[in-house]
Amino acid sequence: MGARGELFTTQIYLDNRSYFFNVKENRTGDVFLQIVESKNRDGAEADRHQIAIFSDDMQKFLQGMEKSLEFIEKDRKARQKAAREKKAAKEAKFGAGAKSNKKVVHLKSKEDELPPYEPPVKKSGRVHVVSKKSKEE
Repeated sequence: MGARGELFTTQIYLDNRSYFFNVKENRTGDVFLQIVESKNRDGAEADRHQIAIFSDDMQKFLQGMEKSLEFIEKDRKARQKAAREKKAAKEAKFGAGAKSNKKVVHLKSKEDELPPYEPPVKKSGRVHVVSKKSKEE
């Protein structure tokens, strides 16, 4: 048995997070799984969060995990199907490759025209002077 009751440890490293799966045994002999997430922060100490699942509850935990993974997979497939249907409907409406061949031009009405440009007023209390020479040239 290793330090702090560790029986087995495995690690997974992702972009800015690390996950540790530690199988441990406590003082009374109960075996449990400890899952630790360590997230790096810019120049600061890492955030650490952990959960412990005891061996008696492991089957229920895994059932919940399986249900969650099934939902994620079903949702991913439904989103892909909806995206394909949306793309097919768009192609049916505008023709295949419509996006690359046609340009959409939006015309502005006179009401939508922008007012003439006025330089912003500085809030420093000082007067901003614009050189007349640069305007004449």
